[in-house]
Amino acid sequence: MNTWVVHQPGPVDGGPLELVERDVPVPHGRQVRVKITCCGVCRTDLHLAEGDLLPKRGDVTPGHEVVGVVDALGDNAGRFALGDRVGVAWLGGTDGRCRFCRRGAENLCTAPTFTGWDTDGGYADFCLVDEAFAYALPAGIDDEHLAPLLCAGIIGYRALVCAAVPPGGSLGIYGFGGSAHLTAQVALAQGMRVHVLTRGEGNRKLATELGADSVGDAQDSPPEQLDGAILFAPAGELVPVALRALDRGGTLAVAGIWLSDIPALNYDNTLFQERKLRSVTANTRADGETFLRLAERLGVRATTVGYPMSEAPRALADLKHGQFSGAAVLHNLG
Repeated sequence: MNTWVVHQPGPVDGGPLELVERDVPVPHGRQVRVKITCCGVCRTDLHLAEGDLLPKRGDVTPGHEVVGVVDALGDNAGRFALGDRVGVAWLGGTDGRCRFCRRGAENLCTAPTFTGWDTDGGYADFCLVDEAFAYALPAGIDDEHLAPLLCAGIIGYRALVCAAVPPGGSLGIYGFGGSAHLTAQVALAQGMRVHVLTRGEGNRKLATELGADSVGDAQDSPPEQLDGAILFAPAGELVPVALRALDRGGTLAVAGIWLSDIPALNYDNTLFQERKLRSVTANTRADGETFLRLAERLGVRATTVGYPMSEAPRALADLKHGQFSGAAVLHNLG
């Protein structure tokens, strides 16, 4: 099979991805093999390719927004049948025994595995997944528009919960890419007032089209104080900007796995009056299942740009350089 690997992390324009030929993987135990139809392109893939996130092993295949069909079963697999459509997401496994798993916080597991970082992901013809960590997918959404939901959507949903905006409250969204444009749709459908603060004319246009209550530059002040905010942009310099925009008791949730350095915070105007700053770490499977049901019920729709799987390096470069709004999705055309 054909598969892209991160051979030598470095600047995306220097070609850190390499296309190689490998044997089709064989599932064992509770694993199922997925014949991949689509894989979303996530900013985490870019961080991995460029070395912001160091690969857990050499020549790993990135990609963790995978949609495909089950085409082989391990000896002990029985959750899915051959031909079932499934999704493979970022959280690929947990130990199930640590103190966090025992209390239902498997996103904080001390020995997790992640798709496209620890194990080979979806920039390929096939991948393997533990059946317990695969998702049954809603029938009402096609493959291309499902793919971004499996990370961008799930992580955005968890970040929205972490931002703790009360019913009818105001939410600030900093950065407006693949994850943010999905989260905004959920927030709007739940009756929140959504203020988008982002660079890039294309992103601001998309936010307006989706019905945001206001749209401005990332450094602007929103038209009202915020009950909660989410930072999607991997820009640490926006943390104090967003904290200053919070109302008393508001929460800023940082949704990315990687963030540039945060400048010094002035306690009085960024954290006092019980403003809160918190990170968002991965997700639980319950988060994913809840979000996928919500996405179908609320009509959440990803804005996507399709690329052939053969052009994965170009898709990553276009993400880096802001060449599209929404989310890129790789297609296996065979």
